[in-house]
Amino acid sequence: MPDILLDTIARNRAGHAAAIPSVCSAHPDVLAASLRLAETLDRPVVIEATSNQVNQDGGYTGMTPAGFIAFVHGLARDTGTDPARITFGGDHLGPQAWRKLPAAQAMAKAHVMVADYVRAGFGKIHLDCSEGCAGEPAQLGDEVTVARSADLARTSAAAGDAARLLYVVGTEVPPPGGARTDDEGDIPATRPEAARATLDAHLAAFDGLGEIGGLVVQPGVEFTPMHVHHLPMDRDPGLKQAIAHAPGVCLEAHSTDYQRDAAYPRLARLGFAFQKVGPALTFAWRQALYALDSLRPIAGWGEPVVFPAMEDLMLAEPGYWQGHYHGSAAEQRLARHVGLADRIRYYWPHPQAESAVSSLLGDLEARRLPEPLLWQAFPEPVLALAEAIPGPRPQALLQAAVQAMLRPYFFAENADA
Repeated sequence: MPDILLDTIARNRAGHAAAIPSVCSAHPDVLAASLRLAETLDRPVVIEATSNQVNQDGGYTGMTPAGFIAFVHGLARDTGTDPARITFGGDHLGPQAWRKLPAAQAMAKAHVMVADYVRAGFGKIHLDCSEGCAGEPAQLGDEVTVARSADLARTSAAAGDAARLLYVVGTEVPPPGGARTDDEGDIPATRPEAARATLDAHLAAFDGLGEIGGLVVQPGVEFTPMHVHHLPMDRDPGLKQAIAHAPGVCLEAHSTDYQRDAAYPRLARLGFAFQKVGPALTFAWRQALYALDSLRPIAGWGEPVVFPAMEDLMLAEPGYWQGHYHGSAAEQRLARHVGLADRIRYYWPHPQAESAVSSLLGDLEARRLPEPLLWQAFPEPVLALAEAIPGPRPQALLQAAVQAMLRPYFFAENADA
C-alpha cells in the first residue's frame, strides 16, 4: 500500500499534526500548480479522480483511469515534479455515476470501474456505495452500503496487488434535503458512535480483502453556493476516539474547501490525516481568469472576453448548474459565476470555453502588463508566487492563484492548532 499514506497515518496517530492534501481535480492548470507547489515545498501530495469525472466510459473529462494517470505524469514531467511524491486516489468509487440505473446494473459498472482504477495504478481507493440507485432511497444504511463496498473490495483485490491498496470507507454526503445546522449555526459533526459503527462494520466485511486506512466522516465543515461553514475551532467532536481501537486508520475530511488557514492543522489534531480539496482550487483559477479579463477595459484593450462567453455557454447548456442553484434570475446568474460550489468548472473543457480562454490569454501574453495594472486585480501573495512560475505571465498568475489557495494545506506539523 502507498508508503506515503502509511507514514502520514502513523505520524498522525502518534500525536503529530500530520496530514496530506488530496487534490481532487482534472483541470490541467490546477494540477500543474499543485504539483509545482508540492515539488517546491518538498512535500507529498495525493491526486484524486472521482467516479463521475474519470471512469471506463470517460466520465465528464473524457479520461479513463489509465488515461488520467498518464495525463498527470505528463504534467509532472512538464513541471519538473518527482513522480515519487504523487499518490493517486480514487474518490467515491461506487455506483454514483450510474445511480439512475437499477442497482444490479449500476454495481456491474462500478465493478468494472474499480478494477480499471486498480490496474491503472491508483493506490488510495475510496469505496462509497451510500447513495441509492433506481427505486432505492437516496441514502442507504450501513448494511447495504458495507455489503456493496466489500463486493467492490473483492474486485479491487483481484485486479491487482491487494497489499498495495489502502481503502477509505464512509461518506460525508449530507442527508436528503441537505446538511442542516445546529443551534449555533454550525454543521453538526458525525456522532462518534455512528462513526465507530460504520468503521467496525467495514472492518468485519473487509477481513482478508485488504487494509482500511481511512474513514470519511463530517468534522463540521461545509460550504453552500454562497456561504462557508467554518470549522468550530473550540470544539472536539470526539471522532478521534471513534477510531482509537483501529491503529492503522485515520479520519478523512471532505469539503474542506475555503476554510481559514488555522482549520487545517486543527483538523489534523482532531485525527484528519487526509484532507480533500477540489472546488476551491478551480474557483481560485476562475477568479484569476476573470481578474485578467477585467483588466482589458481598464487598459483600453477591449471588453471582457471570457465572462460573456461563459454566461452564454451556461445558459445554452444548463445541465451542470440547474438544480444546484436557486433563487431569482439575478441570484442564479451570480451563483453561476462565483458560487462556491463552482459548477462552472464542468464547462472549461467545452470548445466554446477553451476558445474564449485562449483568446484572452493570447491577447494578454502579447502585451506588457505593468505592475500597477496587475495590482488592480491580484493580491501581493499571488503576484509573488507567480514570479517563481515559468512561462507567460498571465498563465503564471492563474497557477499562482491556485497555489495561494492550496498553500495552507501544506502546514508544518508543529503548526498551532
